[in-house]
Amino acid sequence: MIIGICGKSGSGKTTISNYLKEIYQEAVVVVDIDKIGHKSYSNEEVRKKIIDQFSDKVLTNNEVDRKKLAPIVFNSKDNMHILEEITWGYMKKEIDQIIDDNNQKIIVLDWLLLPYTDYYNMCDLKILLDIPFEIRKERVLKRDKIAEENFLERDNNAPNYKKEDFDIILKDTTTETLKRMVKINDKSFISRKF
Repeated sequence: MIIGICGKSGSGKTTISNYLKEIYQEAVVVVDIDKIGHKSYSNEEVRKKIIDQFSDKVLTNNEVDRKKLAPIVFNSKDNMHILEEITWGYMKKEIDQIIDDNNQKIIVLDWLLLPYTDYYNMCDLKILLDIPFEIRKERVLKRDKIAEENFLERDNNAPNYKKEDFDIILKDTTTETLKRMVKINDKSFISRKF
């Protein structure tokens, strides 16, 4: 079974992914696609393309520095799209390998941009975290230690989701809400062979 979890920055994708892992333990594999994207920066071919596109100003100690790259891509949809094209080949190979290696388990795909990939259509269950703006902003400012204007630019460049395309829409990620969601869907989880 493949579960897709989407939501804007600060919506709690990692929280719900970790909760599912805690409940189902070894039966669940969480794939944080952002982390795969970050890992791609150390691939020599990807690194070279990033430097060619955005200059060596994004480097620290000859490595791609996410903190230097972030304002360039989060503040421009065009630059974000360019970065996605550079990293996607590497990311896709990694994701495909994880899915192939764990095809008897529940695979949780956690990514803001999941609906724009073929993996979205592979999901048996699609969950949208539709968390209020102020809550997300507070979480991101605390977590990422960025200025409010940086969060606003990031949020403005985030995708707008079509709610009708999701099976479950959560307005909060409290433990009580997550427990209700698992209870409602437990039979469908259990009916899968893992």
